[in-house]
Order: sequence, then structure tokens, then C-alpha cells
Amino acid sequence: MIDVVFLLLVFFMLASRFGADAVLTLPLAAGGGEYTGPPRLVDIGESGVLLNGVAVRENRLAAQLDAMMQSSADTVILRGQQGTSIQRVIDITEILRQAGLTSLVLVE
Repeated sequence: MIDVVFLLLVFFMLASRFGADAVLTLPLAAGGGEYTGPPRLVDIGESGVLLNGVAVRENRLAAQLDAMMQSSADTVILRGQQGTSIQRVIDITEILRQAGLTSLVLVE
């Protein structure tokens, strides 16, 4: 009996999450909203990033987006390509947030 209790204790200790994970808030595109200006679609792949279908280096992405935007609150649409890891999407999102872009929308 004590073996079963011990195994359950170990199971729940290993299955529980310790600490709080970082939360990344991204609105999902669901309804119609205001979108003005030129298209700003960022395709995120495992091997690279495309801005409106043109390959762009990650370190130049924010600068090229800035040239297309009137303010940092303009909407930028992010789309992960087939096979792209979630961590890769988060990394690109963090690069854009550090550059001051505040309105990022994730689509499928």
C-alpha cells in the first residue's frame, strides 16, 4: 500500500509544473478590423523569414517593416510556415517587440 502512495506522490511531483511560464499575448485574427497601409505579412520558416514573400535577414526585418509603417502601432501579420516550431515564432515575435512594434497578429 505504501508503495502505491509513494508512486502516486512521485507521479504528481513529476507531472506538476513548477514556476510560472512566460506568457506571450498575441491576438488571433478572428474578426474584421482596421488595416491600413501596404501589406506587412511576415512568413516565419525554420530556415528564414519572408516579408511579403521576399527573403529578409532577421536582423533587418524590423528596419524593413519600419519603412512600411506610419507608426509602431500599425498591424503586422505573422504566419508560421508548415513545420516551423513555436519557439521560432516566439523568437521572431520577441525581435519585433524589442524593436518597438506593438500590434502583432498571428494567423494560421
